[in-house]
Amino acid sequence: MPRLSEVLAALDALWPPERAEGWDAVGTVCGDPDAEVDRVLFAVDPVHEIVDEALEFGAQLIVTHHPLYLRGTTTVAADTFKGRVVHTLIKHDIALHVAHTNADTADPGVSDALAGALDLRVTGPLVPDPTDPRGRRGLGRICELDHPETLADFAARAAARLPATAQGIRLAGDPEACVRTVAVSGGSGDSLFDAVRASGVDAFLTADLRHHPASEAVRHSPLGLVDAAHWATEWPWCEQAAAQLDVISDRHGWDLRVHVSKQVTDPWTTHHSSGAPN
Repeated sequence: MPRLSEVLAALDALWPPERAEGWDAVGTVCGDPDAEVDRVLFAVDPVHEIVDEALEFGAQLIVTHHPLYLRGTTTVAADTFKGRVVHTLIKHDIALHVAHTNADTADPGVSDALAGALDLRVTGPLVPDPTDPRGRRGLGRICELDHPETLADFAARAAARLPATAQGIRLAGDPEACVRTVAVSGGSGDSLFDAVRASGVDAFLTADLRHHPASEAVRHSPLGLVDAAHWATEWPWCEQAAAQLDVISDRHGWDLRVHVSKQVTDPWTTHHSSGAPN
């Protein structure tokens, strides 16, 4: 079995921590570098349900997309939600490693996985990384559909192929508009509207779109908006990342057992359609 330090070195080669945004908190949260690893669990969120699943699976390493402590802390007391996670991880010798914005901009990255889940053909990054001479890394992806379809049909495609959540899929724009090209960005994407408009795509699929940016976007251009749950747009990366680690494991003869959590850790649990009072 490989040591944790060997597996983490392989993960850092896939998603170099120096490529994370300055405000981000990526890398290893806890774990003994000399501990042996034979089972790894991938998930979006480092929440206690995922830790419990790691215990059931017998994993010695959890890899999540979202950080546990994004803004730092002064305590890991077990009477706090995040402190309890840390206590449980350490008590059971389970390491936690985070790949966040360094996985967003990677090649392949979070948005490649999202495009793949929707059967879209990636033509390049939405916001290219200027340090990448090949022009393949960066935020978001610009994609093409194999055949044109209406915005409503494209939204239905997203609803059918992304993991189910209480939010489902929201649509803004003309449902009958023709869609040939799409920008996608896993996670919160309304900071990318300028780049999306500049790209000239027909639609933009992302998550967490706020009222004012979305309202301005659909009035500024005929751009169609497809808004999915944050968790749903990032979960496909877990499968992609697990497959990448599987390849590395085979190459090194590690014989790792790699598992992707299918637990829905999106915070929203119920959806009710609203209606005007009679």
